[in-house]
Amino acid sequence: MTLKPLLSAKQARENLAEIEPKYSPQEALVEAERCLYCFDAPCIMACPTGIDIPGFIKKIASGNLTGSARTILQANPLGASCARVCPTSALCEGGCVMQDRDEKPIKIGRLQRYATDHVFDNKIKVLTAPAKKTGKKIAVLGGGPAGLGCAAELAQLGHAVTIFEKKPKAGGLNTYGIAMYKLTPETSLAEVALVKSLGVEIRTGVEVGKDVTVAQLEKQYDAIFVGFGLGRTYRLGIPGEDLPEVYEALDFIELLHTRPLDKVPVGKRVAVIGCGNTAIDAVTQAKRLGATDATIIYRRGEADMPAYPYEYELAKKDGCSFLFHALPVEVVAEKGHMAGLKLARTKINAQGRVEVIKGSETVENFDMVIKALGQEPQAKLMQKLFPKVNLDKDGTVVRDAATGQTSVKHVFAGGDCVNGGREVVNAVAEGKKAARGIHKFLLGEEVAGPVQGTRLGVKGKPSGSGFDQPVRIPELEAEYYAKKK
Repeated sequence: MTLKPLLSAKQARENLAEIEPKYSPQEALVEAERCLYCFDAPCIMACPTGIDIPGFIKKIASGNLTGSARTILQANPLGASCARVCPTSALCEGGCVMQDRDEKPIKIGRLQRYATDHVFDNKIKVLTAPAKKTGKKIAVLGGGPAGLGCAAELAQLGHAVTIFEKKPKAGGLNTYGIAMYKLTPETSLAEVALVKSLGVEIRTGVEVGKDVTVAQLEKQYDAIFVGFGLGRTYRLGIPGEDLPEVYEALDFIELLHTRPLDKVPVGKRVAVIGCGNTAIDAVTQAKRLGATDATIIYRRGEADMPAYPYEYELAKKDGCSFLFHALPVEVVAEKGHMAGLKLARTKINAQGRVEVIKGSETVENFDMVIKALGQEPQAKLMQKLFPKVNLDKDGTVVRDAATGQTSVKHVFAGGDCVNGGREVVNAVAEGKKAARGIHKFLLGEEVAGPVQGTRLGVKGKPSGSGFDQPVRIPELEAEYYAKKK
């Protein structure tokens, strides 16, 4: 069976509209005035980019939206995207002291969107690069959040920056790989334009190693920042995986960002393999595009899923199903197309590993499979382009956590190729930190001011130093599941 679109353009647009509409002026004012404007604000420490959250909220309350947006974007040039996609319940809002008072944190993400939308919608310029330049040139490889964060910071420090991006448009996953109902390409591309307005040159459609060599870059530039991100989705390793009805999650999501919505093919019964946040993006969008049944299939149980609790609740509200303790063993083929999905039931043994229950296989009549198993590190690409840059056992780039500097002194790195895959805000923070490391490497000067804070757990308890800790806050999730039970 060949997959085809199931909805009209109008229906698809309505179904994929943003979940949380922008605040009205009155709503924003009421919410802003709830803030206590804490002096030692835990929300700042919980933000990887160190945004002065009480400061920008106070400016909203006083009617200074431009100043509010400036405060946000100076700390995080991708503040509009992060306002929409950040796991705020596990970051800034998770650290909000209002939870101790009435268990209802300030809606920091929505207020941040309100302020940044003001300057983007009205084309107000809030960031500038200095007129005096340093004379140094830096090549940024990859135009995703890490690369954009690094380039924006370098430009504001007076350096000449060129981004090399192999896709037709910059923005990385913000442009191509996040659910449409969270973030549209237009928002991402507005932030790309902001970075470009600082004097950053962005060369799209250029693949490093193919269209330009590292040797050429090293001759032309004083330093290089690597922000490649991750590679392809891991394979299932089962028969039938290469049938035309089997998609990678990011490839499926990219279709929504690059085609008219009424031209995106989708199955009537869709199986999404995996249970992380990308899997949730895929299953909910399949459902919103007209699938009658969209099901997450996960080899472990509900308490083990990597997806955030609020993502899980969203998918259930959308009518998506979850099949836990199940594992695909074959995509059944008939005349070169998918005819079903063979599943086996699983159990967790005493060592915590997944075991297949013998004789439990059944064939379910799914007509589309979306793989959301996580992405491979760019180890092979890094070994090819930068053979002297050290990688760890997982294939991610080893770098100094404080500066982003790798084992090759003029090469710096940040983002998913370093951390293995975290949030947009983490990538921006790592890009900014590397930019400051590059500035010190080239000029010997320290850059004043915070890059990021310390993430907090529930009730203000520190959960780690922030920059090199996972975004997840176990205390928040433990509390969530305890309440459910």
